[in-house]
Amino acid sequence: MERQRKAVMLGLLTVLLWSTVASAFKLSLAAMTPVQLLFYASLVSIFVLGSVLALQGRFSELWRYSRRQYLQSLGLGLMNPCLYYLVLFGAYNRLPAQEAQPLNYTWALTLTYLSVPLLKQRLRPLDVVAGLVCYLGVVVIASRGDLLSLHFADTMGVVLALSSTLIWALYWIANTRDRRDPVAGLLLNFLFGLPFIALICAFTDGFEVERASGLIGAAYVGVFEMGISYVLWLNAMKLADNTATISNFIFISPFLSLIFIHYLVGEKILPATYVGLVLIVAGLVLQRVKRKVLRRRVTPE
Repeated sequence: MERQRKAVMLGLLTVLLWSTVASAFKLSLAAMTPVQLLFYASLVSIFVLGSVLALQGRFSELWRYSRRQYLQSLGLGLMNPCLYYLVLFGAYNRLPAQEAQPLNYTWALTLTYLSVPLLKQRLRPLDVVAGLVCYLGVVVIASRGDLLSLHFADTMGVVLALSSTLIWALYWIANTRDRRDPVAGLLLNFLFGLPFIALICAFTDGFEVERASGLIGAAYVGVFEMGISYVLWLNAMKLADNTATISNFIFISPFLSLIFIHYLVGEKILPATYVGLVLIVAGLVLQRVKRKVLRRRVTPE
């Protein structure tokens, strides 16, 4: 029970941190460009992840991998942080946070669909129903409730937000073949991705930001979105006697996020956002129900 209590506390803390990052993205992007935010946040994330490994006495693991594993980090680093966050921050730069955050939240459904051709998993009827419900929520949010006209306020922003789910899902599928320590692997991904991010920044927007508040926001993103929250979540899942209970906490995050977006960013949350988000979460919950039923069917009494 003590382990489960600690797991619950770590899980809830992680969800609380995740719920703030959409606001941090939007506030930071008011003072810097997406590529600048990515560069400075990645620097901070590398420091945080490196510090975690050093405190755990495992920093030397970074030098023990094979050439193939370092090449793997190069490929994964180009996907995350390089491509994923460039696309995601691009979406937040164009869309209100209340729209970008729920659209990006559909990555779990994208992962399910991509797992069919890439991991040879079966697509069941309930997956199709969950997808229809989930993407109906996407349309409600993107059209701001005007379903008949299907007019999107910023079509490119919507495309970027949905594209980020595709990149993130592909990253996690590729990550299933990675047998290294998760924190060390993520740190190497950031280390290999950083030079490409720096080059893009140097040849586009440069490194000079308009206001110091942007750097503060980038530091927050680097610590809590790209760094410590990942470590906290891993520890929560390791400590949990019942991982399903902990993993269900992620459904709290998008609703908490709307509260922060309203009070910190100052956005008036539209009714369509609430409706769309409920539909998205309902679709994702349908998938969870399916998995639970299947586990009961195949587990002997």
